[in-house]
Amino acid sequence: MTVAAIPVAFGVIADRTTKQLDERTLWGGSPARVMRLSESGVAAWRELSASGVGSNASGVLARRLTDAGLVHPRPPEPDRDLDVTVVIPVRDRVDALQRCLRALGPSHRVIIVDDGSDDGEAVAHVAHHHGATVVRRARNGGPAAARNSGLTAVGTDFVAFLDSDCVAPPDWIAGLAAHFADPLVAAVAPRVMALAEGPSRLERYSARFGSLDLGTREARVAPGTRIAYVPTAAVVIRRAALEQVATDGAAFDPALRVGEDVDLMWRLHSAGWRVRYDPSVLVRHAEPTTWPALLARRYRYGTSAGALAVRHPESIAPVVLSSLPTVAVAGLLARKPLLAAAAFGASVVTTARALRAADLPTAGVVPACGRAVGETWLGIGRYACQFAAPVLIAGLARGGPRRWGTRAALASLLLAPALSPSHASGSVDAPTRVVGRLLDDVAYGAGVWAGCVRARNAVPLRPDVRLRPFRAPRRTSAVSEGSRP
Repeated sequence: MTVAAIPVAFGVIADRTTKQLDERTLWGGSPARVMRLSESGVAAWRELSASGVGSNASGVLARRLTDAGLVHPRPPEPDRDLDVTVVIPVRDRVDALQRCLRALGPSHRVIIVDDGSDDGEAVAHVAHHHGATVVRRARNGGPAAARNSGLTAVGTDFVAFLDSDCVAPPDWIAGLAAHFADPLVAAVAPRVMALAEGPSRLERYSARFGSLDLGTREARVAPGTRIAYVPTAAVVIRRAALEQVATDGAAFDPALRVGEDVDLMWRLHSAGWRVRYDPSVLVRHAEPTTWPALLARRYRYGTSAGALAVRHPESIAPVVLSSLPTVAVAGLLARKPLLAAAAFGASVVTTARALRAADLPTAGVVPACGRAVGETWLGIGRYACQFAAPVLIAGLARGGPRRWGTRAALASLLLAPALSPSHASGSVDAPTRVVGRLLDDVAYGAGVWAGCVRARNAVPLRPDVRLRPFRAPRRTSAVSEGSRP
């Protein structure tokens, strides 16, 4: 298969999880894997590490490594500004729109899509005050339809979508523009965080666990990876890519009131485009001001899963589990230590055997398998909270002095979301963190159940259990993609 090289003058930087096991072998990425370099690949890696992309060979290697998440691109500084139009869909929310436009400034052409506002004159007044063009929709069609309407008025090579309740600095587009020096990059998204961290528990919780905040680590965006999608609350997209994946002239699926951004990113990925997440650029987003409103938003997000599963059944698994760590966790939860120990031992043995077969070092296998068991427990716990929290709570409520072990196991699953590592900054007291994340997951899971019933599709409820998590890498002329443990 031909691999398009990353252009000359790009640099790369290793992901913080990437490890070089020896001169020819790299480990890391998302999903984690082993990459074995050929002789020519070793030379290309030396060139990349020393001075960036300087030849087709190092450009091809850079593409494969960035696609795997082992390294991240460092594009050269652009020699001109991006030719871009900003599209902002809005329905009423005049004060938020005013704040958004004031922060954005006059640097770019702006199109406001009034998606059937009750007071269209107020929206038009704010837009015209800031020099923006207004596209008026007679009836509300939702975010996808509004963005499609805005696209019809765009004549530039790039379009930036921004939600009206976002506050973006004037240079946010300039901060993402360099990535488009790679002709395969279709879209780049910044980090989207809560607008402000205030004194209330809800504000502190939203600042740390905002549903649009994807964290501090940059990534290639693709289903099945650490960052599976980026929201269109703030994103810059190449218009040619939108035109390629459009259906009946519509880039966004107007049938999707929620999840239209996930669908678009996955269609771009399927078409061979690259999407990048760059958290060095920060955009703020207004979060709900009450707990019921926050949980209602999480429920609404969850309802998209059923419709997305119809369109992308291979990309929607709620949790991906490896068989042996899953058996080990099941043994611990069932208080069967021999079963847990046997499964853990089998995981260590099979992983070490696969490493030896690939002529790779086996040092660190035991702690790696231990981490896999811990991550599996967290994954099962969050899955259980999202889709079976009432069952867990009912089990905790059942009496009997002999049930302490069962209660401890169920409680560990309920606490799993609160114990999961958080990428965001900020302080949240323990009760708010535990209760908030539990309610957050329950609300989202309820939405998934509702979406599945509506779409008559149970795929978003089915865990993906991998029977063979590790295989020896196969050699190719430059680099070989190996296991995904």
